Amino acid sequence: MEINFQTDVGRKRNTNQDYAGLFKNKAGVELAILADGMGGHQAGDVASKMAVNNIGMSWGKTDITVSEKAVQWLIKRIQDENEVIYQKGQTRDEFLGMGTTIVSAVLLENSFVLANVGDSRAYLVRNNELLQLTEDHSLVNELVKSGEITREMAMNHPRKNVLTRSLGMPSTVEVDVTNHLWVPNDYILLCSDGLTNMVTEEEILTTINSNQPVKEKVSTLISSANNAGGLDNITVLVIHFDEQKEGNQ
Repeated sequence: MEINFQTDVGRKRNTNQDYAGLFKNKAGVELAILADGMGGHQAGDVASKMAVNNIGMSWGKTDITVSEKAVQWLIKRIQDENEVIYQKGQTRDEFLGMGTTIVSAVLLENSFVLANVGDSRAYLVRNNELLQLTEDHSLVNELVKSGEITREMAMNHPRKNVLTRSLGMPSTVEVDVTNHLWVPNDYILLCSDGLTNMVTEEEILTTINSNQPVKEKVSTLISSANNAGGLDNITVLVIHFDEQKEGNQ
């Protein structure tokens, strides 16, 4: 298994409110986490770093190796972190209302468990197809699902950045969690909307399927987003399952 992630401020923002990390637990099982923070000044930075580092450090203390326990752990830990970020937001005026998305993947021996809140996405690339595995918790996605607007209209909707769910909310947050089997040569892509708002899924698939090393695939995707305008921070994390039963050795 090979993993690489990179983050970039983009071409229009002064600060980078995205954050990502990779953590191993006591059994050697890896957890990949990506977060896209929101809030004035430095608040988004604070929220995204808190989410990634707090959840990641907690993962390091576990010895989870099976999907059922990973699912339960992710739901509880992400809900707990939602409360922590909300409470932190009450401590200082500049933190008020801060929040973050989160998308994470526990990489098990034969499967991976995804958990997400917000509009940072997870994709699977298999057999020359790109499949979005997470659902955006956003206003425009709700409008698409209800048939009020088309997917094409959603791309340029004036309220496309409005989230219906994020970490930092005052009540218990619902966490989407799914379990998927992986096969050799699968790729998982975790990314912030700084990539998906700038680069088409066709371009993403072409890059992931290229002969470049994983690190270069990640760099190419970030460059593509910047070349398209780089309107937001861009974070890309790519996982390549290159051998059967590699993930838990």
